[in-house]
Amino acid sequence: MPSQDQTLDRLCIDTIRTLSMDAVQAANSGHPGTPMALAPLAYVIFTRHLKHNPADPAWADRDRFILSAGHASMLLYSMLYLTGYGLTLDDIRNFRQWESPTPGHPEYGLTRGVETTTGPLGQGFANGVGMAMAEAHLAARYNRPGHQVIDHYVYAICSDGDLMEGVAAEAASLAGHLKLGKLIYFWDDNRITIEGSTELAFTEDVARRFDAYGWHTHTVEDGNDLEAIDAAIRAAQADPRPSMITVRTVIGYGSPNRAGSEKAHGEPLGEDEIRLTKEALGWPSREPFFVPDQALAHMRASGERGAELQAEWERRMGAFRAAHGDAAAQLDQALSRTLPEGWDSDLPTWSRDDKPIATRAASGKALNAIARRVPWLLGGSADLAGSNNTNIDGGGDFGADNYAGRILHFGVREHAMGSLMNGMTLHGGVRVFGGTFLIFSEYMRPPVRLAALMEQPTIYVYTHDSVGLGEDGPTHQPVEQLPSLRAIPGLIDLRPADANETVEAWRFAMQHTEGPVFLSLTRQALPILDRDGLAPAAGLRRGAYVLADAEGGEPQVILIATGSEVSVALQAREQLAAEGIRARVVSLPSWALFSRESREYRDQVLPPAVRARVSIEAAHPMGWHRWVGSEGEVIGISRFGASAPAKRVFQELGLSADNVTAKAKALLGLGDGQAEHGRAAAGPAAHGTDEKSA
Repeated sequence: MPSQDQTLDRLCIDTIRTLSMDAVQAANSGHPGTPMALAPLAYVIFTRHLKHNPADPAWADRDRFILSAGHASMLLYSMLYLTGYGLTLDDIRNFRQWESPTPGHPEYGLTRGVETTTGPLGQGFANGVGMAMAEAHLAARYNRPGHQVIDHYVYAICSDGDLMEGVAAEAASLAGHLKLGKLIYFWDDNRITIEGSTELAFTEDVARRFDAYGWHTHTVEDGNDLEAIDAAIRAAQADPRPSMITVRTVIGYGSPNRAGSEKAHGEPLGEDEIRLTKEALGWPSREPFFVPDQALAHMRASGERGAELQAEWERRMGAFRAAHGDAAAQLDQALSRTLPEGWDSDLPTWSRDDKPIATRAASGKALNAIARRVPWLLGGSADLAGSNNTNIDGGGDFGADNYAGRILHFGVREHAMGSLMNGMTLHGGVRVFGGTFLIFSEYMRPPVRLAALMEQPTIYVYTHDSVGLGEDGPTHQPVEQLPSLRAIPGLIDLRPADANETVEAWRFAMQHTEGPVFLSLTRQALPILDRDGLAPAAGLRRGAYVLADAEGGEPQVILIATGSEVSVALQAREQLAAEGIRARVVSLPSWALFSRESREYRDQVLPPAVRARVSIEAAHPMGWHRWVGSEGEVIGISRFGASAPAKRVFQELGLSADNVTAKAKALLGLGDGQAEHGRAAAGPAAHGTDEKSA
C-alpha cells in the first residue's frame, strides 16, 4: 500500500496531467501527451531540487528551468500555476487564446517564471548552455572565499526534436569542452515524433553521443520512478561535467487508447478519451480543471520555501558587500545593466587627416575602449576574431581553466553562438557581443529573431558586409542579408559610414537595452569623413541625418546612402556641384531608428517636395522605395557578386560616383541615366544593378 507521501505525490502529478489535457481540449489545440508523460519529472525538479522563489522570479541566484520542448508548454504552465507564480486557473482555461499569459509556446516576458522563449526546437537547449556560461563567469569573477554569492544550476527538459536540431549539437559540443558542470539536462526518451516512431529518422545512441561530447550521462528506465529521478539528479549535481539524463517515458501516459502513440502528441485527446484517462488514473472528479485543495497546498508550499532560500542568499550578499564592497557594487551594476560613470570617456575619434580605416577596425578600437570601462562586457566570434576585430585586449580566454575570461571562443558555430548569446543575456550580469561575417548571419538567424522577440540587448558584429570584401567572391559576399535582417521586428540595424559613425554605433548599442542591435561593418578601408564641413556623426542615433546639404539653395536631388556607399554619394555630390546641380547627401545608417522618428523630422531630412532621389547601397534594393519614393532611383545589387578586387567589383556593379551622378541627372531630365563604365551600363535587364523604384 502506498504511503501517505506517495499518495500525495501521485495526486500532485495527476493534477499536472489533468490540467494539461483539459487545457489542450478547451483550446482544441496543443500537445497533451508530453506533459502527461513528464509530470513526474517536473514534479521532482520543482519540489525537490529547483532553487526558486515564485514571489521574485528575477532573483539573481535562482536556478534556471528551461522547457526546451516548448510545445509541451502546459507542463510548464501547470507548474507555474501550482507553485504560485501568479497564473490563475482562468489563465489555464484560456490556454492559447488572445492576450492570454499561456500562449501555445512559452514566451519570455509574457509569463512570470518563463526563463526563455522556446518552441523552435534546439533553441532552449542552447540557451541553457549560455546561461551556464554566464553563471560560471559570474561565479569566477565575483565569488570570494567564504562568500559564494553566485551558485546555481540550469535544468532543461529536451525532446527528441531538440536533439535532432543541429544547434543542440553545436551547443552540446561546446558545453562539454567547457566542462559546464552546473548544466543538468533531461532527454524525454518517449520514442515518438509527430510522424510516428523515432525509428523513422532517429536511431542514434544518444548517451554515447553525449559521452563523446564530454558529458556525464545517466538513464532512468521508468519516468514514473520518482526516487530514480531524484537519485539521477543528485548524481548529476555531484559530477563536474554537464549532465544528460535519459528519462524513458510513455507519451500520453494514462490514456487507454493513445498512450505511446503519435496521436497523443499534437492534438487534443477528445472528451471521451479524457473521461477514460481520468478513470484510468483514478481521478476524483470528472469536472475539467479540477485541482484538489491538498495538491494545491502542497505545491504552493514547495514554492514558498524559495522565499527562505532567497532571504538566506540576501544575508550572504550583505556579508559580501561588507567584505568586498567594490566587487559587490560592480556585480550590482552588472545585474541591473547600469553603465558605470564615464563608460564612454575613452572612445576614440578620427579627423580628416587620419588615414582611411575599415569600419571593422574602428569597431575593434571602440569595443576595447568600452571594455576597459565596462568589465562585464564580454564576447567573441565564430572563429573569426582577427577578421571581426572582436578580441578584448587583456581580456583572457573564457575556458574551463578560466571562467573569468572575457574572450568567448564560440568556434565555427554561428547558430549556437546566437543562441548562447541569448542565454547569457537572459541570465543577466553580462553584456554580450558576437561576431561573424555578415553572410554567415544566415546560420544564426533563428536566435537573432528570438532575441528580437524577447527584447534582449545582444550585439552582433557583422563584418565583411558587402561585395566590397572582394576576392573571396560571391559565396562570401552578402547581397540579400541587409534587407532580410531589417525585416525582423525590433532588430536595430546600424551600418556606419566611417570610423566616427562606428563609434556612435557602439555608443548607441551599449545604451540600447530594449532589443538586439547589429553593426554592419566593412572589410575595406573607408575615408574619414570631413566632419568640419559635415554634420556630426552623432546623427546616427536618429537613424538618418543630413550629412552634407546643397549649397546655394534648396536641393534639387537627394542622394541617400548607407555604410561604405556614403563616400560614393559624397563624390557624386561634388560631381553634380561642378555641373551646377544642388545635391543633398543623407547618411541613413539605421532604417529602424529613422522609422521611429517623427514624421516632422523625417520630412526635414527627406523633404517631400524633392522627388528626385537616388539611393546607393551595396545590397539587394528591396525596401528602398520607402525612402526614394515612386519617382526615385535605387542603385543596389540584384545579382550575386564576383571574385575580384573590391574596387573592380564596385565599378562593375554600378556602385560608383559616375553612375550615381548619371542617375541623378536623368531624374532631373539632364541625361539618360547610363554611366559609361563597365558592365553596369547594361542596367537591370542584364545584371539588376539599378532599379527604378515601384
